[in-house]
Amino acid sequence: MNENLQALQELIDVVAKLRNPDGGCPWDLEQTPQTLTPYIIEEAYETVDAIKSGDKNAIAEELGDLLLQVVLQAQIASEHGDFSLKEVAEGISQKLIRRHPHVFGDTSVESVDEVRQNWEQIKAEEKGESGQKPLLSTKLDKYTKKSPPLTAAMKISQKAAGAGFEWENIDGVWNKLAEELEEFKQALAHETPQQQSSEFGDVLFSLVQLARWNNIDPAEALQGTNQRFIQRLKKMEAFTDRPLTEYSLAELEELWQRAKKELLT
Repeated sequence: MNENLQALQELIDVVAKLRNPDGGCPWDLEQTPQTLTPYIIEEAYETVDAIKSGDKNAIAEELGDLLLQVVLQAQIASEHGDFSLKEVAEGISQKLIRRHPHVFGDTSVESVDEVRQNWEQIKAEEKGESGQKPLLSTKLDKYTKKSPPLTAAMKISQKAAGAGFEWENIDGVWNKLAEELEEFKQALAHETPQQQSSEFGDVLFSLVQLARWNNIDPAEALQGTNQRFIQRLKKMEAFTDRPLTEYSLAELEELWQRAKKELLT
């Protein structure tokens, strides 16, 4: 057996044993496709981070963690008679063959752009959308399925603006943000948790509009803030000789300002 296939089979066997009611792992046995969903997202992010770092060992490890999620989902599905890893692998192989007729068929291409055009055309034919002009709502809905929420909000905002769904000037964006903030405050005071969540989402979406008008990537901006927060916290901990939980709020604020100042110098 090919070494790669042998290693993959070993992983399949390990996962099957973990899911075996007779001697398997209690944690693995209680998992469902739904409970494992957060781990798929988490492992995907960690894989991307490893690739950005260029650390080959970290990349291999994170790809393994991501592969585990695929095998685990397929194992659970096979236990319910839905599909197996075989169908998953065959499905993606056939899709790649169909969408690369210039490699597996007689089609000729002259550029990468032609490859992309062929891919989209074949994809549309597979979904029965060939020759149809897609609705704007259909286009935007795709972003909610393939992008993190903050990135999806920015793309939805850009496409909607391109279709004319736009304010005349930035004053309208500021007014909308103020309106949504007030509605959020009212929801916190009088509405259900579900309505509060809905209004908070509207505030975030308005902030994304403001970012778009100022050519700011909201996801990148938030990532920067996350990193700065951790850097300041790390600096605070370097100043202390006991856990932060043992400090008063006033002392923590003083440490925070000291850390912030040092990182700026």
